[in-house]
Amino acid sequence: MMLRGLALAGLLFGAEIGAAQAGGWHAVAFMYHRFGEDDYPSTSISVDAFEAHLDHLEEEYTIWPMERIVEHLENGESVPDRTVAITIDDAYRSVYENAFPILKERDLPYTVFVATEPVDDGLSGYMTWDQMREMEEHGATFANHSTTHDYLVRQGDDESDEAYAERIRDDIRNAQDRIEEELGEHNDIPMLFAYPYGEYNQTVADVAEDLGYIGIGQHSGAIGPHSHPMALPRFPMADSFTDLDDFKQKAGTKSLPVKSIDPWDPVAAEDNNPPRMEVTLADSDARLNQLACFVGGQGSVEVEWVDRDERVFAVEAPETLNRGRTRYNCTAPSPEQGRFYWFSQQWIILPD
Repeated sequence: MMLRGLALAGLLFGAEIGAAQAGGWHAVAFMYHRFGEDDYPSTSISVDAFEAHLDHLEEEYTIWPMERIVEHLENGESVPDRTVAITIDDAYRSVYENAFPILKERDLPYTVFVATEPVDDGLSGYMTWDQMREMEEHGATFANHSTTHDYLVRQGDDESDEAYAERIRDDIRNAQDRIEEELGEHNDIPMLFAYPYGEYNQTVADVAEDLGYIGIGQHSGAIGPHSHPMALPRFPMADSFTDLDDFKQKAGTKSLPVKSIDPWDPVAAEDNNPPRMEVTLADSDARLNQLACFVGGQGSVEVEWVDRDERVFAVEAPETLNRGRTRYNCTAPSPEQGRFYWFSQQWIILPD
């Protein structure tokens, strides 16, 4: 079933599941790219900082594969409190050289999302299939990150809707074919698709869902029973934002229970910039009287309560959003000391 009707009706996946679970549950996924590659500070983390992250997670949290969290989400099963997942995008060589030995020694599970074309082309900055097979024997799982790692949200000027959807379908299918040819089929775990650059629109999500995938983004926040299955959040990690206290705060995040969001599609039209976001929340113990929202590059913004009794609020940036990716982040304190509910909506302003 396509998502378009669901999104418009506000009947997002997990609403019924969440109502059935007293208090809900919360899990956090972290996303890494490179390890110890100082030339890429926006996507690389030092080995020492990564080990400090793992030390904290092993002391305080249950570490599950991303696939296991998703399986519980799909089946309406609860997840233990303070559960986290380690994910890694793009299959860079430094994953094998610098992260794999650490994860292997600690016997930790993790998921690597592979864009297959650079691997098949033998680019020196990427792992090989043989290296990935070795990693599979020691806790790694591998999932789809597209063939080309292209900007899938960009439809060609002369490209029909049908041709655009088929191009996306081929990009995802071809990557899955290569992963299964090299690493085998794993029909016993959910199919995950991490959007390139964390970018998706309604068409990309519809195609991925139609192919049987759960969609994984790069927008911040925790996963819970109300999380949309085609837009699961992760906290990006790199040297530019790896302060350990900040990491600990994010690890303890709870999922703000969003029942519906309008508009759901994060690609904002030119005549809707800045976009106005209207959110309906499920009941929870979040302290909504302290709900605060922030816009990337613009800071704190006013929260408009459309209907307090029904927990409907709206947010709109005071200024036009810049080209590229921006987020609206909303948080509210939990009664549990030091923990916050968090929700992030990505916005994409395409170039002319």
